[in-house]
Parts: sequence; structure tokens; C-alpha cells
Amino acid sequence: MEQLTEVSVQPIDLAAWAPYALEVQSAAFGLSPSEVAVRLHIVGRHALQPGVIALGALRAGRLVGFGYGMPNLREHWWSTVIEPYLEANGHGDWLDGVFAITELHVLPEYQGQGLGTTLIRSLCERSGLPRSILSAIDAETPARRLYRSLGYRDLARAVRFPNTDRPYVVMGARLPLLDRYSRPANSR
Repeated sequence: MEQLTEVSVQPIDLAAWAPYALEVQSAAFGLSPSEVAVRLHIVGRHALQPGVIALGALRAGRLVGFGYGMPNLREHWWSTVIEPYLEANGHGDWLDGVFAITELHVLPEYQGQGLGTTLIRSLCERSGLPRSILSAIDAETPARRLYRSLGYRDLARAVRFPNTDRPYVVMGARLPLLDRYSRPANSR
């Protein structure tokens, strides 16, 4: 495995790096070429959103991981899909005053080295907001375990997005994120 010390995390121009980010996402998430084409357009739109923060994990000029997010707005497509699920669980307030982690992916050969943790922590720290929200596949995956270790908790499960058969979970955390190695006795 490659060493994390050879990787630098830094701000990136999301629009310029989008094709490389989607290569990472495709390898990490198993996207088909048609899904990549659709997501390239979506990432281009996201790059123009006010307050978007994008970070890349680079090794020798190659993108090996990335993440981006933005202040959540109820009129965003993602918010309109998850709102009924959050409302049904008494968590509708999580759509306001929150930083949405839109994408976070690391190439498989770089996973398990703390790179995802570094990316999500850096995004949340830069957001200036008191809470963070994200969606993940509703299964026990390494990503889901990572999010829990940082203080994210389930807000709504079995969330269905159009064009996918997989159920998702919406998770939220108060910021700053927990130190995943030393959780306080009275964790949030």
C-alpha cells in the first residue's frame, strides 16, 4: 500500500478537476460509463454553487481522492428527495444551517489509510457551519463505519433516490467532528 505521507490534500477547482474526480469515483463506487457522463454534468453544476468547497488528495500530480460539499439549500434536488424522509423521522431541521458533503471518494488502493478522514474533516472545518449532513449506501460499509466514528448518526434510513435500486441512509453530525480514536464519554 502507498503511504499517506506521500499524498497532499489541497483545495482544487472542482470544474477543472471533475473528469479526474469522476475517474476516482468510478473506481471507488463502481460507476458505469453512462453514469460517469451524467455525473460529469452534475459536478459541473455543483462547481458553480455558492459556498462550494472542493479538496483533492494528490500524489505526484495524480488525484487519488477527493471530496466536496456546500451549504445545503432546501431547493437543491438532493434536499427535495431526502426532506420527506427526514420530516418523517423528526429531523427536518437538518436541512437548514448545515454543510452537505456531496461526494467523498478515495481510490481503492488508498483506502484504509486515513485519507477519507482527512478529506471529510478538512471539508467540515472549512465550512464554517455547525453541522454536516451526507448520504451513504444503507449497508455496513467501511465508509459508513468511518462516518459513525466521526460522530455522524442516522437521521433517516431506507431513503430511495431516483435511478438507483440501492437504499441510502442520511446521516448528520455536529461540528467539529469527533476524534475517531478518542470518543468523549458524553458523545453527541
